[in-house]
This record gives sequence, structure tokens and C-alpha cells, in this order.
Amino acid sequence: MAEQEPVIQIVGISGSLRAGSYTLRAVETALAGAAETGANTRLIDLRDYTLVFRDGKDESAYPPDVFRLRAEVKQADGVILGTPEYHGDVSGVLKNALDLMGFDEFEGKMLGLVGVSGGRMGSFDAMNTLRNVGRALHAWVIPDQASVPEAWKVFAADGKITDPQHEQRLKDVGRQLARFARLHKCENALEFLRTWQQAQANPGA
Repeated sequence: MAEQEPVIQIVGISGSLRAGSYTLRAVETALAGAAETGANTRLIDLRDYTLVFRDGKDESAYPPDVFRLRAEVKQADGVILGTPEYHGDVSGVLKNALDLMGFDEFEGKMLGLVGVSGGRMGSFDAMNTLRNVGRALHAWVIPDQASVPEAWKVFAADGKITDPQHEQRLKDVGRQLARFARLHKCENALEFLRTWQQAQANPGA
């Protein structure tokens, strides 16, 4: 009997609080790509969460939404992080959300990145920051990423993408993330990794 493929859970976090956010639309599009591979997806819109700044004090005083956010990310196999680029970096709201989480939520997870900007240079600086954050949290940041420059030209008033190339790139991030997450979760792949890690070192020729 063939082994059943594992069900993959992918969450996408939109790091923008702006009404009609292009970042939100970009994350939704990437999640649609993940869903096309059979993954279960969930959008985390930080506008719906009451968070606080991490201050190193007693966490028992944190609002319930902090623990809701942690639980939703912890149960995922892969995470899409979406940010607008503000002054060459990630949005403050996304960085704060990440500061409120840690290894429990991200270690060993697959991480995909999407970004938007109002200018022509795109959001590469912000996504490079997120790659560094992902490595610090021991997450696996996938090779693909999608930057949407001049987002006001790419998204219509109803939120739909007017440029099929940008839509394809955003969906490709979601697809690749889900595929890597599925491979990582596959028991056969895990068994191979265990065997490889236990193998004797090759002394060379």
C-alpha cells in the first residue's frame, strides 16, 4: 500500500496595517500557489491581532493575541512572510511580530519571502533582512522570493494583479515553499537524513 503524502500546513503573515494593503494581496497570491499543490493555507493579517512590543518583561501580561499568533505559526510546516519595504527595511509591525516569536515557532520550518514597494527598486533590502532573520531562527529560507516594485501599478483597485508575470512569481514562492515543506515532512526523506547523518565520514581517495 502506497504511503499517503503528508498534509502540509502553510501560513502567510502580512506585515502591513494599511487598508487595501498590497502586501496582503501579495501574500494571498503566494498562498494560492501553495494551495495549488494541495497544501492547507491560512492568512494571518496582523490588523486582526492586538500585539505589544516585546519588552523582556513577564509574558503573562501579554494580550491573548500574542499566544494565538504563536500557536498558529507553530502548527505550520511553512511560513510566507510578506512585507512592504519602508526606508530600506521591513515594516515595524512585522519585525515586532517576529520579535514576539522565536525558535519554537520557526526552527526547522520552511520560509518563503514576498515584498512590495512603491518605488522601482523593489523590496530586496527588506527581503534580505528577512533572510537574515530566518537564518537566526534556524528556519530554511527557500531560494525563490518575489519582489513587486511599483505595486500601485501591479494591483488593481479590487486587489487583483494586472501583471501575469508578477502573479506567476508570487505563486511560485508558495508552490516551492509547499513542495519543500512536503519533502521535509516526508518520513522517507527524514529516514534518509537520519541514515546520512549516522554514516561514517568518507576518508576520501
